[in-house]
Amino acid sequence: MKSICVFCGANYNGDSNVKQVIEQLAEVMVSRNISLIFGGGKVGIMGLIADAILQRGGKAIGVMPGFLMEKEVGHPGLTEMHIVENMHQRKQLMNNLCDGILTLPGGFGTLEEFFEVLTWLQLGLHNKPIGLLNINGFYDHLLLQMDVMVAQRFLKPTNRKLVLTSANPVVLIDMMASFLPKPDEVWFKDGD
Repeated sequence: MKSICVFCGANYNGDSNVKQVIEQLAEVMVSRNISLIFGGGKVGIMGLIADAILQRGGKAIGVMPGFLMEKEVGHPGLTEMHIVENMHQRKQLMNNLCDGILTLPGGFGTLEEFFEVLTWLQLGLHNKPIGLLNINGFYDHLLLQMDVMVAQRFLKPTNRKLVLTSANPVVLIDMMASFLPKPDEVWFKDGD
């Protein structure tokens, strides 16, 4: 993988463990020459991961709609900043620029981004690995909900396995790097 798209929050709760894991993630990405593709913000977890990557000499590439730039939330020191018209174009370009997708803690926007690219994977629109970095058990309940979806037959076990997860950034990136779906494999079959 040469680039990872990171979905994450524009807020930060001040938890030192979250910051420590973000620093570990930045360390492993830069040491493996993996560029950061992200929403381009200077605030919250977005700002933390971008700063951590840049401080280590890595590349941080932002994608942000113009209306958010006008609100002055764009990170001023990025390697590259792509300005797009809307949120959908943002997700599409971020997906186009990356080799894998990793989700950190966040709010509604983070979950919306995660589920959209996960649905794209299920439909066979891309074959990129998708990981949840489950810091402090942040995604425990979401992962349990996915298990309920399988148990109640609203989600096939094959599709549930598309979500890679770990609390350790090194382990998760290793999992993502070994995710090798067949190029012609489509996960969406029989009315999924």
